[in-house]
Amino acid sequence: MKLISICPSNTEILAYLGLENDLIAVDDFSDWPSGVADLPKLGPDLSIDMDILEKMEPELVLASLSVPGMEKNVAELERRGIPHLVLNPNSLAEIANDLRVVAQACHIPDLGIDRASQFEDFINQMRSIAKSCTSFPSCYWEWWPNPIFTPGNVNWLTEISEIAGGYNLFRDVELASVQTDWEDVRLRNPDYIFLAWVGVPYNRIKPSLIMKRPDWPELSAISEERTHVMEEWLYCRPSPRLLEGALKLAKILHPEEYSKLELPNWVSDK
Repeated sequence: MKLISICPSNTEILAYLGLENDLIAVDDFSDWPSGVADLPKLGPDLSIDMDILEKMEPELVLASLSVPGMEKNVAELERRGIPHLVLNPNSLAEIANDLRVVAQACHIPDLGIDRASQFEDFINQMRSIAKSCTSFPSCYWEWWPNPIFTPGNVNWLTEISEIAGGYNLFRDVELASVQTDWEDVRLRNPDYIFLAWVGVPYNRIKPSLIMKRPDWPELSAISEERTHVMEEWLYCRPSPRLLEGALKLAKILHPEEYSKLELPNWVSDK
């Protein structure tokens, strides 16, 4: 099939289904697997060049609603009558279902069922280990520094935190993304701080920057060096790569309990 992905997480789902060689173009931010670097780029995921996309005559476009503003792409695909799927997962179960849905649309339903099952099995393995942990530290995830945005309860990072033996500091807020402020976070006093600023290069995220926030140096997560810069691509994209992020998190929170757990071959071989 002639496939186009206009969102990084969709590109990654196609790769996990072994369909990366069917891609004929991607958005500018799709950067994994490495082979997509050689594909034509259609612009940032919030402003795809639909004229070029249409001229490529794709058999299927994988669109997304994972970031506000992407609905413009979907509306334009509909207006032009271009065949497309729209993915918008907020949970691990929905990501597993997307593997099935995309595989079905690409005429490989059995592989989708198999990959989704393996994805769910690994989650269950992690969840089983989490139940054996004796402590469950709070995890503060920072998506954007000013104003602060952090995931709420309706987000995969709440589940990721739980299967890694912790909990999302903002799981009490029934939203996918929460806008809050420095003082709210300080009063909640997280056990761990994880910085994954969306759209900011990994090497430009400096934990020292949060030391300038009022009274933050007194937080135990800072004074006891439990602040970590995390890879945006392993935590902020709703794709199977979240398994790699989940295991990395688990080995930070509970290194002994998760020491023997390894990623499935179909994840680690990518």
